[in-house]
This record gives sequence, structure tokens and C-alpha cells, in this order.
Amino acid sequence: MAFQLLLNFFLAFIWMFLSNDYSSLAFFKGFFFGGLVIVALRRFFTHRIYFLNIIAVIKLLFIFLSELIKSNFAVLKVILSPKLTIQPGIFALETDLEKDWEITILSNLITLTPGTLVVEVSEDNKTLYIHAMDIGDVEQAKLDIKNTFEKAIKDVSR
Repeated sequence: MAFQLLLNFFLAFIWMFLSNDYSSLAFFKGFFFGGLVIVALRRFFTHRIYFLNIIAVIKLLFIFLSELIKSNFAVLKVILSPKLTIQPGIFALETDLEKDWEITILSNLITLTPGTLVVEVSEDNKTLYIHAMDIGDVEQAKLDIKNTFEKAIKDVSR
């Protein structure tokens, strides 16, 4: 991915120098045409086109923001209720992520979401132990994390 991005910048600068126009508009035109060249030559790259990774990162950011807003409202609902009817608990989440940075991102996203906290990661990096402020259905909580954060992280990294 980084090679493709650097190649696109290089092609944009080459476009600027060959057109003898050093404005930002010329750079963006060169960046656009460089992107078209990279798409045309995509079969020569071992990884997928970096545009798709950028879109996947933006998608992950929107998923996190929507989960952040939903969990903030859930925590606010618990705080403002007159009686405490929460069921706190710790559960184990088996993850399919393999790389250390993927597991770190997943742990941070879970911890940054109000009401949940990653307490421990197993030695083999396959299990996350998560504390939830209010957990009614453990299996549903696992499915929610796998279908949102874990799936989006896989889209970014693969």
C-alpha cells in the first residue's frame, strides 16, 4: 500500500514537472491521472489498490463513531435511571485477528467505547477478556464486536 501511495505522489510530481505547472491544481490532476495509471497496472502489484484501504479506514472510523454514540446513550440511560438494573460481567472473546497491530486496534476500539474495557489479552493473542458495564446476552455482545469492529479491521488489513 505504501509503495502505491508513493508511486502516485511520484507520478503527480512528474506530471507537474512535465506540464511546467507547479500549482496545486496541477498536482491534483497528476495525482488523479497517476491513480488511473495505478488502477490500470493493478495486476502487477501484490496487494490490493490503496484506494480501497483508505475507504476501509474511513468506514472503520464511521463504525467507531456510530458505536461511540450508541454506547454513550446507553451509558447515559443507565446513569439517569432511578434504579440500577445493570449486570456487569467479564467475558472472553475469541478473535480471528492475527497481527499484533490488529489486536491492539481492536482492544483500543473496545476500550474507547463507553461501558466496555479490555482487561486482558491471552498469551497467544487469540482471546480478549472484556469487562462490560451492562451485559444481558454474552453471545450477542460477542457477535456485535465481531460483526462491527473485527470485520472492519479485517477489511483494512487484508
